[in-house]
Amino acid sequence: MLPDILTKTNTTKKGKSEKHLRWWVTLLISLALALGTWNPLEHHFINYITSDIENIFSGFRPFAIIIMLGIWILALKSIFQSLKMFGAIFVVILIGAFLWGLKQYGLLDFSDLDAMGWAGTLSVAFIIWVGINASIIWKSLTGVYATEHVEED
Repeated sequence: MLPDILTKTNTTKKGKSEKHLRWWVTLLISLALALGTWNPLEHHFINYITSDIENIFSGFRPFAIIIMLGIWILALKSIFQSLKMFGAIFVVILIGAFLWGLKQYGLLDFSDLDAMGWAGTLSVAFIIWVGINASIIWKSLTGVYATEHVEED
């Protein structure tokens, strides 16, 4: 369905093949979602739907709102399905530590709202990207492609 340049196929220990998007494709998708939702340049979805708030339900705005909400629901589902709550919190703490390190070396000024806007938007994109790729990375590292979760009473 998709060209081979966009996908990668892994073989499981049982000999089955599993196809997924390449890491750079998911990175571009994550950046598009985060930057398309909000960015400091004001060329984003939130600006589009709030530019004429009285007519928010006119034209294609309701359709665009439903599509964007659907995409965000899928992104959040993939984040929490692969990372769970602890993993998502860990990624947020990791990003915070990285931003703090940039501040300590004078590369990021927390009082500059534009810089913090970009840092926040790119951080959201990174969280989405990690959420999409966490299961793929785990499968590649461990070789476990299918697990069965059994709940005990």
